[in-house]
Amino acid sequence: MTSVNKYWMRSSMPDLSIENKYKGKVVCGVDEVGRGCLAGDVYACAVILPENFPKDVLEQLQDSKKISAKKREYLAEEIKKHSVWSLGISTVAEIDEINILQAALLAMKRAIESLDKKAEVCLIDGNKSPDLANREVETVIKGDSLSCSIAAASIVAKVERDAKMTKLAKKFPYYKWESNAGYGTKAHLDGMNAKGVTKWHRKSFAPVKALL
Repeated sequence: MTSVNKYWMRSSMPDLSIENKYKGKVVCGVDEVGRGCLAGDVYACAVILPENFPKDVLEQLQDSKKISAKKREYLAEEIKKHSVWSLGISTVAEIDEINILQAALLAMKRAIESLDKKAEVCLIDGNKSPDLANREVETVIKGDSLSCSIAAASIVAKVERDAKMTKLAKKFPYYKWESNAGYGTKAHLDGMNAKGVTKWHRKSFAPVKALL
């Protein structure tokens, strides 16, 4: 069962109100990162927050885009230490083959199915969800600003993907991936115009395709 909700109408820090609707069931939050990038894989993370998750960390969870890089890294380590979590990745080749939306949904599905503990309920950021058998699914618009589980997933996914792009930047220094994570910034576009594209660029995306 999939339902689209209207929690996005509420404006506040994320909390556990959505998770608490499913008392007695194992709930995971799921988010992806890198969907709008010109280069790099798309990452997704699924997180199950236990009842004894540290309250001081819980109160700091927020949409990863609203947190500084330093704080994201701290929170990601705390989340990984105290929760059940897993990553799912769709490659650049898969993005070009099946399109970015389907690749993002596939990464989410891989993250969910890789959890060490089965999630009975999956809270998915956005308004679309992967095809998941034998699980309840609830899509949550702006979920990373509303659900602590989704916010935790967004933080871990972003930190893990940023680390990968920073590592790739050492091999491909012309695109400034260490600072733009593969998004189409001026520095990235300037690098593409000067040096062309790499195997890590998404060739189905218009700015990349134009240079081929």
